[in-house]
Amino acid sequence: MSRETRPPAANWSGKWALVTGASAGIGVAFAKELALGGTNLVLTARRKDRLEDLARGLAENYKIKAEVLAADLADSSAPERVFSFTKEKNIEIDLLINNAGFGQYGEFHSIEKQRLLDMVQVNCSAVVLLTHLFLPQMIQRKRGDVLILASTASFQAVPYISTYAATKAFDLLFAEGLAEEMKPYGIRVCALCPGSTESEFAVVAGQEKFKRNAETAEKVVRTGLKALAAGNSYVISGLGNYLGAHGERLVPRRFVTKIAGGMFKPAKK
Repeated sequence: MSRETRPPAANWSGKWALVTGASAGIGVAFAKELALGGTNLVLTARRKDRLEDLARGLAENYKIKAEVLAADLADSSAPERVFSFTKEKNIEIDLLINNAGFGQYGEFHSIEKQRLLDMVQVNCSAVVLLTHLFLPQMIQRKRGDVLILASTASFQAVPYISTYAATKAFDLLFAEGLAEEMKPYGIRVCALCPGSTESEFAVVAGQEKFKRNAETAEKVVRTGLKALAAGNSYVISGLGNYLGAHGERLVPRRFVTKIAGGMFKPAKK
């Protein structure tokens, strides 16, 4: 099979990947796609039963190794626990997928304070900490890859999901800057920016009514892995999402925010 036609996950065949948020949605799709390509997996999320079922099935079907660790990245100590787990298992992570994240829809002042702080912890702080823990080993080996889940919301302010959009803007800029830093070491870093995706995200965030023209998680995953393997610092999944994200640059920012506010404004009760 030529390099052009082989699945993007084949780039990590026989290596180990760590996937956060691996119990649902895009995280499950990452695990399945990588297992199909022969990648061994460390899967982490809050729901241990789901992780164990997924790991068992993938190990049996694709003859890979799969380890699981239940961890809540809203806990600031969780990234260290994840890193220590891989050290204890003597596992070298060649692909770090910072997939875990969540949002919350509604007026900022009405959302519970801890929910907002947990969102920043999971979407930003845990991404920074996990990347900081695993990068030194990659640099030492002169190989490794990091994929960070951002969003099309990374490109603009979005009223009524203001905190979520801000965390994803952080993820995008963090990934782009780090990608340039890591080039001398032969390490690739990429931000994956999906739009509406078929997953549990909208239900958790309270945004079910916005699930229009949703892409499949499988398509999003393949787009991200392909871009990472190609050395891109970011990728937007879906042509419509790409045109929308970059079309915003042609009009004033305040106008874009106003339009988004009108689209996302909650209905009056």
